[in-house]
Amino acid sequence: MAESEVLLRRTPSRSSWLRVRKVRPHLLLSRRGRRRFGVLTRVELRRLRRRLLRAHALGGDWKQAAPAGAHVAVKCKLRARSRPAPRSPPTPSGPPAPCTVSGTCSLLNPRNHSTPQSRAGRPVRKVSPNITQPVRDLGSGRVLMMLPPGEGFTFSGICRVTCVYGQLEVYGYIINQGQPPQDVFSVYTHSYLTINGVPYAEPEKSEKAIRREIRALLKPYTKLDDRNWVVRYFPPGGSILILERMQSRFVDFLKTYKCSSYVLLQETTPTRDNSEFTTLKKIGIRRQKRKKAICLSESGLCALEELVSVSCVDGCPVILLCGACDIGKSTFSRILINQLLNSIPGVDYLECDLGQTEFTPPGCVALLNITEPLLGPPYTHQRTPQRMVYYGKLNCYSDYENYIDIVKYVFRDYKREFPLIINTMGWVSGNGLLLLVDLIRVLSPNYVVQLYSNRCKYTPTLTSEYVELTDGLYTKSKIKRYRGFEISEFAENLEFPYEEKESSPAPVFPGHVLLSVHSEFLSGKNDKNRAKYNRIFRDLATLGYLSQLMLPLPEPLSPLHSLTPYQVPFSAVAIRVLHADVAPTHILYAVNASWVGLCRIVDDMKGYTRGPILLAQNPICDCLGFGICRGIDMDKRTYHILTPLPPEELKTVNCLLVGSISIPHCIFQNQPGPEGSVPYVTTDYNLKIPGATEKIGEREYEKAFPRQKLRQRRK
Repeated sequence: MAESEVLLRRTPSRSSWLRVRKVRPHLLLSRRGRRRFGVLTRVELRRLRRRLLRAHALGGDWKQAAPAGAHVAVKCKLRARSRPAPRSPPTPSGPPAPCTVSGTCSLLNPRNHSTPQSRAGRPVRKVSPNITQPVRDLGSGRVLMMLPPGEGFTFSGICRVTCVYGQLEVYGYIINQGQPPQDVFSVYTHSYLTINGVPYAEPEKSEKAIRREIRALLKPYTKLDDRNWVVRYFPPGGSILILERMQSRFVDFLKTYKCSSYVLLQETTPTRDNSEFTTLKKIGIRRQKRKKAICLSESGLCALEELVSVSCVDGCPVILLCGACDIGKSTFSRILINQLLNSIPGVDYLECDLGQTEFTPPGCVALLNITEPLLGPPYTHQRTPQRMVYYGKLNCYSDYENYIDIVKYVFRDYKREFPLIINTMGWVSGNGLLLLVDLIRVLSPNYVVQLYSNRCKYTPTLTSEYVELTDGLYTKSKIKRYRGFEISEFAENLEFPYEEKESSPAPVFPGHVLLSVHSEFLSGKNDKNRAKYNRIFRDLATLGYLSQLMLPLPEPLSPLHSLTPYQVPFSAVAIRVLHADVAPTHILYAVNASWVGLCRIVDDMKGYTRGPILLAQNPICDCLGFGICRGIDMDKRTYHILTPLPPEELKTVNCLLVGSISIPHCIFQNQPGPEGSVPYVTTDYNLKIPGATEKIGEREYEKAFPRQKLRQRRK
């Protein structure tokens, strides 16, 4: 039987502990370290490392040595602020080697971060994103932060970012020093954003010249003590940024409504006290874990790199994005737009998703030119389109042909001066897949980016051959059918009658390059809460558009019902309800207190004297903007329209279109001032009236008939 040895760990006695205390009094950081002078566990080492980093951020210096024996493995040295360490004079050196970076998109993937090299050639110690980084409160709602190269700061909240020195990357967009401040929205309704320090080639200057430059750049923002602190602890190759509390009319307007104010509020204070949390809370942000931020897969990074290189070299490609619902098409398009804006002045964008639009209120097909970065969710960057058509519904299940005609009408305005990004709907099954094939044939993109995920159902790979050989809803494939037989178009030796050749011409489709991207974007939506989330996002987009009604700072904020509306005569505009058939006697009830599209049609309204003027069919016309019909004066025969559209454009409006897009309920509920009953809000409402609920047209047969009689009737 083999002998077994038992290794006993020696416990230091009281006398040995006193000797160690006399030799290393600065090693004592807590009572737990006094009680346990033996081997530290992994959790204790992590806790000690966190405290040392905090002490370093407050003005101390520390270093970690190799383990000595079987006992304590950490040696630290804290230095007070009043006794700064002597600095060695700068040694002359040759020009630094340029820092090679694979691409901007690599910063969006934490696995691709490279370890930068300092001026002396030694690697810079990388701090984990979960560990406190050096921040300093500047007062007046401003915080100074330094980011080492390749490190990121993931946060939640809204703030204004200014790059004082170095380079930053947010959502794929590069912010250089000297650029104007950028408003960043990292709200919990979407994945959190990360501010990354971009490695850059160090200038051919001495350390003294770099310190002098940093002091000169910080002088307009900071005091002398703050500049000394930055110069003392500035990491080689790092970036300096200032985070400010954001003050804008958009933020103030959204905070006045309960349905949107919680989006911009921060989480509750944690149980333990943290100096960094207190500092960041003064500007309304909070540090978050890196795993909650946006992370691209390897296929997504490769697709971005290829699309950016093609757009910068070959000119103006047409890029179409497709995939299932909530798979990340909008997020991918924002990153692509931001990376393209790093190299070219503008990007064109064609919105074909009716339910979740990016730059306009819902229910629109629009063409826009984007010249500024997108650093937030869709409701934070509402823009004015070049051409827009109001479809009036959240989907096109009942009218495919009108949807295709509207897309053709808007796409006609594309000038091919910049790359075009096309966003499509998430309906990729059944007729939705056939409709997507029609869109690919009509728009003829050069690249099709198809996003897929393990959590979504299988979708056929939309290669160029698949699109060529598949019939859409309104377009035919390249397979000709002759008397019941399928004959390929390339069979040139076959002869057809002249009449049949003219009656079935083959569509011309140049083909495209397919880029398959595996989606790793986080999404809190599922089949149960998707409708609720989408409704909230649509309300936020509507509120974001209505925030343009507010006067700029420092004018006081006014509620919507206190603003003066425009008076539009009945005889000046025509009316059409897009989503339902309404009797002419009830048309004014449908228009009152509704969200209306302000459009311009070709017909002239000068011949009409009375009104209201009704259109017989849904027009395909330009939509200049939107408004709220807050009242109808039957005596003066005028509509009262509240809209941010300027008067010079409002003069050209001659058509009001009403769709299924409703005004957010919080607008009606939040009407401070009037006492008693609130306009357009009532509690005496009968939901049993046909058409009173959201399920319009459905009858409750089960309540009217027993189940047995209902089955017999179905038979």
